[in-house]
Amino acid sequence: MGQQTPLYPLHVREGARLVDFAGWDMPVNYGSQIEEHHAVRTDAGMFDVSHMTAVDLRGVRVRDFLRYLLANDVAKLSAPGKALYSCMLNPQGGIIDDLITYGMAQDWFRTVVNAGTTEKDVAWMREHAQRFGVEVVPRRDLCIIAVQGPHAREKAANLLSDGQARHKVLALKPFEAVELDFAFVARTGYTGEDGFEVMLDGKSAQDLWQQLLNEGVRPCGLGARDTLRLEAGMCLYGQDMNEDTTPLESGLGWTVAFEPAERDFIGRQALARARQLGSRKLVGLLLEGQGVLRAHQAVRGDAGQGEVTSGTFSPTLKRSIALARVPKDCGERVEVNIRDKWVPARVVKYPFVRHGQILV
Repeated sequence: MGQQTPLYPLHVREGARLVDFAGWDMPVNYGSQIEEHHAVRTDAGMFDVSHMTAVDLRGVRVRDFLRYLLANDVAKLSAPGKALYSCMLNPQGGIIDDLITYGMAQDWFRTVVNAGTTEKDVAWMREHAQRFGVEVVPRRDLCIIAVQGPHAREKAANLLSDGQARHKVLALKPFEAVELDFAFVARTGYTGEDGFEVMLDGKSAQDLWQQLLNEGVRPCGLGARDTLRLEAGMCLYGQDMNEDTTPLESGLGWTVAFEPAERDFIGRQALARARQLGSRKLVGLLLEGQGVLRAHQAVRGDAGQGEVTSGTFSPTLKRSIALARVPKDCGERVEVNIRDKWVPARVVKYPFVRHGQILV
């Protein structure tokens, strides 16, 4: 038996099929992954993502610390509550993790890290936090519920009886957060749809989950979460990126702040060299023959060999899609090896779907 979130009894009650994920017993679906996927694209769905970890960073030099720790620059966070997506790198430019960081006060930032990387992330942060006098506190007491879909914000806000709190959460712009009396609410997500991620204690999370159920929000598992995020062109740590790949070859070059030039950050020199040499890139693929694209399938084209990093059958497009790491000069046509047969695929710019609209 793995670790369980406080919502585990509710998943069992709702008939979830539970699987091991990064050492946690998590729901993969509640009967139909496809129906859960469409619920998020057309209405509202919710995910228990409490296996991820919020980490509070406190200290008078916390901003300086994060400007050194992250490839993106928290100096961009111009007001309290703003959020920033970034990679945390090793000196070779490899990705230790990808994370969202919220700037809540001059001496308080909150970041959310992946489940499978929490221990190494916290150790890495603490190793470098010492010389900045920053305290690193994993908030394992907090659950996280992601409510996503075109009607997610409306349905979640309806649960707030406090008019002032309701106004605050509905006024949030994308990538902003606010701390309420009982919860930390961010307008972020991983599905390509609008919505909130809510962090709160275990008992409050159980109450919120039930209230969202009563409001008609559908519980969704990791299966739908993966097809939604791939349609949205969002990378998954451990598949599309890892410590051996840089942001530049993982479709995340836009998250690296090379300016201002005087800002030193871990991995900067390696990334500067990689930017000059850059030989690989991440692209989207649409399969044009029979089969389903899966991670680690070989890709070949006029410019050389590559590999599928994530692949699935897209419920929205009703065809197979993938992210693949290929040579930089890859053309518009490639072939993918599926069960020892080379099947044609078209190279496209991702995301495939955003806010319910097909983009390819």
